[in-house]
Amino acid sequence: MYKKIETEIIEKLKNIVGTGNIILEKEKMEDYSHDEYAVPEIKKYPEVVVKPKTTEEVSAVLKLANENNFPVTARGGATGLCGACVPFYGGVVLSLENMNKVVEVDTNNLMVVVEAGTTLKDMYKEINKANLFFPPHPGDESATIGGVIATNAGGSRAIKYGVTRNFVRGLEVVFADGSIAKLGGKLMKNSTGYSLQNLLIGSEGTLGVVTKATINLLPLPKYLLTLIIPYEDLHSAIQTVPLLFQNKIMPLAIEFIEKDIIPISENYLDKKWPVSQGKADLMIIIESTSDTELMKIAEQISEVCLANSAIDVFIAESAEKQETILAIRGIFYEALKSHTIEMLDITVPISEIANFVDEVNKISKKYNMWFPIYGHAGDGNVHIHIMNANLKGVDTWEPLDAEYFKKNFNAVKEEIYSAGHKLAGIVSGEHGIGLVKKDLLYKYSNPKEIELMKSIKKAFDPNSILNPGKIF
Repeated sequence: MYKKIETEIIEKLKNIVGTGNIILEKEKMEDYSHDEYAVPEIKKYPEVVVKPKTTEEVSAVLKLANENNFPVTARGGATGLCGACVPFYGGVVLSLENMNKVVEVDTNNLMVVVEAGTTLKDMYKEINKANLFFPPHPGDESATIGGVIATNAGGSRAIKYGVTRNFVRGLEVVFADGSIAKLGGKLMKNSTGYSLQNLLIGSEGTLGVVTKATINLLPLPKYLLTLIIPYEDLHSAIQTVPLLFQNKIMPLAIEFIEKDIIPISENYLDKKWPVSQGKADLMIIIESTSDTELMKIAEQISEVCLANSAIDVFIAESAEKQETILAIRGIFYEALKSHTIEMLDITVPISEIANFVDEVNKISKKYNMWFPIYGHAGDGNVHIHIMNANLKGVDTWEPLDAEYFKKNFNAVKEEIYSAGHKLAGIVSGEHGIGLVKKDLLYKYSNPKEIELMKSIKKAFDPNSILNPGKIF
């Protein structure tokens, strides 16, 4: 299907990006053969890793690939969980790690211009200096802007501000034939034909390679407050969320957490969660322009929650307490990683979260497998870890029988996805499709949707050199 990369092509690649920005040794390609997905079977090595420094170099690489029919897989921080940056057919991994500049922080237009290889952490550092923030907050700050755009990443703040798509105002992109386009710009409105920019967002590098982005920002919240609200069970906690909306309360974030997870993260960080009562918590973050208004919102939330089965309400007023809470919540994935085989990110309507969690718990009991469950209660995004061990204590795990786990792994996933689908859910809220969820996309999507997506792919990339094997 694709041509192998011969010496002549390698020499041309060296001429484009420089010998020091080429990797040919297999032992040095290990980091470029996978992302965070834990199943080793999807690991694939590229034939060469290329690290361009400019959009023009990306253009030259793609032009060469298109003319010589070899695949190119763009790579950012490789923090994904679906194998989207794995070079399935070999070829070139186009690592954007050298394109990592925050080009401009524009305080007049509330915009930041960044290269695609810039990490969220580095972007946050620069925009915070200007008292600005990027409302979507994907959990891993080592993710790059290019990757965040490629998956249309969200995070806990989507409830109030939306996801990445809602804040991308302009893109510099290289298409499969090497042509460069600048889409959008520092504009808040754009009604000039089809939104090619929005087709690229969430396309996982299959339609073009984003090299630079213009992102809309907002002023940093002046006052923040975090509330932890314990309940006797997760179902009761989640059922409270629609009641907050009905009472005209719109927090910055609402997270739901099973209590069993918290001691693992506490131990991992050597920090202490402030509330021990109950079996499940809501973590609610609110913002305001005044301290008085902030406390008023906190009181309203407390009244609603306490009137609907909450055990208590803990208010973390100090910055130190808030940072501790966010650190423990933010480390869930890392703390569970050693026994996580796959992390699902099914999204259901907010009104169905409690029912979906109940169904997942039934599947857990059926197979005698512990599934840590937490997620974004404000937007219906539920994270479920498929584990190869059951928790017996904070540091005590009981490995599942390997044959039993292998035999039931796919059946467990299928039952969970099916439960979500029956409740009008979708297979991914923010992680994307990549390699891992291709079959699920086909199974749970309308055939016409797939047909149209394939037509779009063909129009953008006729020779299918861009990240082939993903999504479809």
